[in-house]
Amino acid sequence: MRVVIMDFISLDGVVQAPGGPEEDTDGGFAHGGWSHPFFDPEAMGTAFDDALSGAKALLFGRRTWQTMAAAWPERAGDPFADQMNAIPKYVVSSTLGDDELNWENTTRIPGGEAVAEIRKLRESGDGSLLVMGSATLARTLLSEGLFDELRLMIEPVILGGGKSIFPENGGLRTLELVSSVTSNTGVHVCTYRPVE
Repeated sequence: MRVVIMDFISLDGVVQAPGGPEEDTDGGFAHGGWSHPFFDPEAMGTAFDDALSGAKALLFGRRTWQTMAAAWPERAGDPFADQMNAIPKYVVSSTLGDDELNWENTTRIPGGEAVAEIRKLRESGDGSLLVMGSATLARTLLSEGLFDELRLMIEPVILGGGKSIFPENGGLRTLELVSSVTSNTGVHVCTYRPVE
């Protein structure tokens, strides 16, 4: 199973709270929803449809899972929402209880076991395990070299600070650009794969 990380990202590498003002205000982040003006259904919607169509399961960090679990079940009847609700989901968390897993088809992976469990998932099947958002989890996967594809929607905005998915451990990783599309709103939808 291929691990695919997909994120909205600013020119200065910020992935925090692209969806809304209350999504993630950690560190006093005040630009929540910054991605909305640049969303292009043709280029970016197609990228999401493509990623989801190849996914056998979704993988989230706790905060992103909670945000998604609060939104998607209410949107039943839309084909994309129906797919999001039906697909198997994994959430990495040390704090969520199994009784809180109220989004259909969700399995909890304990935080301390995340790397080992994701390695097992990666070796256990075909298709892809899609990570959306989840900055801390994405950073861990990149740091561990535990990813097969990095899909970034690089948006023409500088946010001046916030959460990033990129490790700061001094590790060098070379990636190959395998596709790039530029949207009408100036977003570069880029797919990278690690160079072995």
